[in-house]
Amino acid sequence: MEQELRNKVKEAAKEYYKEVYGGKRQFDYIPPSGKLLGEEELLNMIDASLDMWLTAGRFNREFEKKFAQYLGVKYALSTNSGSSANLLALSALTSHKLGDRRLKKGDEVISVAAGFPTTINPILQQGLVPVFVDCEVGTYNIDAEKIEEAISPKTKAIFLAHTLGNSYDLDKIMELAEKYNLWVIEDSCDALGGEYKGKKIGTIGHIGTFSFYPAHHLTMGEGGAVITNDAQLYKIIMSFRDWGRDCCCPPGRDGVCGKRFSQQLGNLPYGYDHKYTYSHIGFNLKITDWQAALGCSQIEKLDGFLEIRRRNAQLLTEKLADLKDYLILPVIKDGVKPSWFGYLISVKEDAPFTKQEMVEYLESHKVGTRQLFAGNILRQPMFTDDEQVQFRIGNSELLSSKDLSEEWYKKLPKTDFIMNNTFWVGTFPALGEEEISRISDTIHACVKEKAGAIV
Repeated sequence: MEQELRNKVKEAAKEYYKEVYGGKRQFDYIPPSGKLLGEEELLNMIDASLDMWLTAGRFNREFEKKFAQYLGVKYALSTNSGSSANLLALSALTSHKLGDRRLKKGDEVISVAAGFPTTINPILQQGLVPVFVDCEVGTYNIDAEKIEEAISPKTKAIFLAHTLGNSYDLDKIMELAEKYNLWVIEDSCDALGGEYKGKKIGTIGHIGTFSFYPAHHLTMGEGGAVITNDAQLYKIIMSFRDWGRDCCCPPGRDGVCGKRFSQQLGNLPYGYDHKYTYSHIGFNLKITDWQAALGCSQIEKLDGFLEIRRRNAQLLTEKLADLKDYLILPVIKDGVKPSWFGYLISVKEDAPFTKQEMVEYLESHKVGTRQLFAGNILRQPMFTDDEQVQFRIGNSELLSSKDLSEEWYKKLPKTDFIMNNTFWVGTFPALGEEEISRISDTIHACVKEKAGAIV
């Protein structure tokens, strides 16, 4: 009877989906990002609702297993956002269980200033010092040749995002990590499914992080994941995610660890319930089974989503190639297969129009654009207005907001170029050739109007 009733609910939901969402999506305004959901996602979420389990359960177990298999890694842990994934990854490296390799307050982490704040925020939140290295124009990733000069005796980790799905030089970074005994976190929130020399982005460093926000390659609405091949890191990340507890038993299940009442930890009495023993100062960053149910459906479609993103990016490259006198198009290094969260475009410094003029033109003609997130994060109020925040730029001494000046910004010239000259447009799977052609045509019309060029 229960299954029969469940099936009736799902049949009604199918009818609802076809009636309300079944038509081809039409775009008046072309957004730079978005989700693509089908009836399978709706049915999975209804299934999760009918379970009435509420927190992470069977769908979450299924998703974590599928996600690890997709990436070819041993361990995957879901979390409630990509930002939380970054927080968990960096926090895990502060664990006392890592001994001499533990990150301590005042230790340094190599990163870049051109990116999203939640790659940098966990560094500061854990009392660490971000060290900013300049980027390349074209890939918009860190200039790997400049990393070594920024490393000091206090440098303990490298924490970088793969910019909009285009990988940085992981060979060079892992070489430096081995040479200086550094941890590497791959922020792959914008790069799910991208590859570096045949390996999935996020799987080459010690920890990889991912986001499942609606704009990303697959969506849970809100959600994220942390992956690793290291059993110790996996247990530490799980602890930080789950209130800081020492036990690995999932909610609602007892005795999985096999030692619930047979240990003495800390200064607790022998046999104190392991489910209520805490080894870290952690968080509660788990997801619900509704989110996981959505992810279980989305991951089955991921390869198809990636194919469309790559096709859309290739179409833009072909259609905009004649504007090379005015625009810089994305650069792909040897061995890299991007997953294209978005398509980055830079306006050349000698162009007869600015990025701002092009962005305003596109937006006024219903083509959505986005900045490369914070631009130069050192120019954001979170750095300029807070004297307690400390950081380094390249091989500089320790700095704070009171030290910032145009002379220091000049140490990151490509980062400032990106802030002033770079934006991106959409590649997400709901966009077809018609929308990509509209984007290209609108960019051409802008160049024609602003530059008087025949294009």
